[in-house]
Amino acid sequence: MIAVVGLGFVGLTTALGLADVTGRTVYGYDANIGLRKMLAEGTIPFYEEGLEQMLERHLHKRFRLAECLEDAVEGADVILVCVGTPSLPGGEVSLDDLLGALSQLSAALTNHGRKVIAVKSTVPPRTMADKVIPLLRSGGWEPGRDIGLVHNPEFLREGCALKDFIEPDRIVVGAVDDWSFSVMRELYAPFEAPLHEVGFETAEFTKYLSNSLLASLISFANEMAMAAGAIGGIDVRRSFDILHEDKRWRGAPAGMAKYVYPGCGFGGYCLPKDTAAAIAAIEAHGYTPTLLQEVVRVNERAKLKIVNDIAAAAAPDQVLGILGLSFKPGSDDVRGCVAADILSALAERGYRHMLAFDPMANRAFASRYPKLPLDYADRLEEVIAGADTIVVLTAWPIFTRLKADYPDKQWIDGRYCLI
Repeated sequence: MIAVVGLGFVGLTTALGLADVTGRTVYGYDANIGLRKMLAEGTIPFYEEGLEQMLERHLHKRFRLAECLEDAVEGADVILVCVGTPSLPGGEVSLDDLLGALSQLSAALTNHGRKVIAVKSTVPPRTMADKVIPLLRSGGWEPGRDIGLVHNPEFLREGCALKDFIEPDRIVVGAVDDWSFSVMRELYAPFEAPLHEVGFETAEFTKYLSNSLLASLISFANEMAMAAGAIGGIDVRRSFDILHEDKRWRGAPAGMAKYVYPGCGFGGYCLPKDTAAAIAAIEAHGYTPTLLQEVVRVNERAKLKIVNDIAAAAAPDQVLGILGLSFKPGSDDVRGCVAADILSALAERGYRHMLAFDPMANRAFASRYPKLPLDYADRLEEVIAGADTIVVLTAWPIFTRLKADYPDKQWIDGRYCLI
């Protein structure tokens, strides 16, 4: 049996979606008596396409309302907590309702059968570790021993939440132990979607990552529309319609996901030049493109981070292995490449023993940046043999397995590409 605590937008969608797809009985509980009464009459206090019909189909059958928390969770194997975490004036979220519900849940549980508590509420990273686990321990429950514990963030869009739940594109589960993972695998087995088993912090962060990206895209579009208005003569709607015809939105030749991935910064000839030129052109017409300005600043910080990581890992008198010089895999173009900026910064810090290899760009890099204190290897194996600390600056496919093949080396992965 399944229990869902909190029957608002997320909780009710979760409860009815699980009842419909899994065929299991779902008990729902909400502390709001008025909401429970409304749901018992088959009415939903908000609009969500298909949800009221789903309630009508399963109410008093697969979906049953509990009058108290104890009744809801008594026979449940999995308890999904869907309590709101509203914003506070300073931008932080209030965990009061969630922690209050978990405290009540801790008191309501008995030792009759091991259960998994799955928190679906959106919470800041480290909430599970720093808040939820201590709370459960204070109630006499040791997560991973007495009880399973999971963070299982939701990715529902208002207006199509039921469809999103029933046909998810991914399911994310952060768990305290293997048993908790196994229970969640069984719960979501009927859903045809990849299930990602990760740590608590990764699960918590992934939800913020998703929504922050969407917010950033909207603000980018709005900033560029305001910039277009300042310049004048630009058909904003048509400009964006044309932008959307870029094949990369559809995954070819390289999907947009390739761009929404971290590394040590963007480089090359076009992106740095055109971004800087766009900022200058927009500023010349009296508008300050703060988001674009911050794009450039973040790019500089990304390069500096790798330099600092290298400095923390290796002394200037050590031999550094450098893998990748071109601005991207599959090219020998080194104009404006990130590697040049990073290696220049290392040279300024006294690093004089750097051995580099790039499948295509050794010669072009040596020609364009002759003053860098850099030696070049003709073969990848020379770098592996000659350096204890190895830095990856371009995500060539031939580099991806090197960390696993040479675990005795110290690796600094500037492209998050090593497996």
